[in-house]
Amino acid sequence: MSVTGRAGRLSPPEIQARKGGEPLVMLTAYTTPVARLADPHCDMVLVGDSVGMVIHGLPSTLGVTMEMMILHGQAVARGLNRAMMVIDMPFGSYEESPAQAFRNAARLMAGTGASSVKLEGGEHMAPTIAYLVARGIPVMAHIGLTPQAVNALGGYKVQGRGADGARIRADAGAVAAAGAYSVVLEKVPDALARAVTRDIAIPTIGIGASAACDGQVLVVDDMLGLFTDFRPKFVKRYGELGAAADAAIAAYAADVRARRFPAAEHVFDEEAKR
Repeated sequence: MSVTGRAGRLSPPEIQARKGGEPLVMLTAYTTPVARLADPHCDMVLVGDSVGMVIHGLPSTLGVTMEMMILHGQAVARGLNRAMMVIDMPFGSYEESPAQAFRNAARLMAGTGASSVKLEGGEHMAPTIAYLVARGIPVMAHIGLTPQAVNALGGYKVQGRGADGARIRADAGAVAAAGAYSVVLEKVPDALARAVTRDIAIPTIGIGASAACDGQVLVVDDMLGLFTDFRPKFVKRYGELGAAADAAIAAYAADVRARRFPAAEHVFDEEAKR
């Protein structure tokens, strides 16, 4: 008996074919409810290792585990029908060797139903990307600011300024040649992002890069304004849900302290009337 599964979701070849066309819409999600909200509007939903900071309160992405990624990937998958799910490979799960990367990528995809993995790194990761692609693992690359290398980079700084732009362009060419179907460009100057987008045949997904990229990805909590104490400069806030939630919780607390809440008998009486 044939089982079609999630046949309605976009695929990596369909995403790659969007190069130079209608911009690709991508957001992160870590839970089923947020995935359901994003699904009608997004081409791709990323289960990012940013989950460590956004959901678990970690200081960086370095403490994120395979188990955490699988757990959140399974939750997001339950909320998607159309958008393609991409899942991050966490720090330490792919850098040792291509064989290690394949084992863990296969585990992530089999355990979550993701259509693709994303991994950080340019030229030095090209052999690993080629190894994965040759074995049926679609790869989204990630260059520029790579948060898993934050200690080596000296912080969350703009990458590719001046002469360093040559490194980013070489990284982009290498991951495209290795078979990645798309590449995230994070925190690189506008002119450099434009040049990379022009130079390579796969879509570029910007985050703090350029409107000339083939699409954009943002952390959904940043875009919704769920944090009141952290405002990335490159993120346009489309809501201020953190402030709204704070006000709602404060109002709830005030009602409880003033005993403005229904007794159980009142609730049951209203249900009986219906």
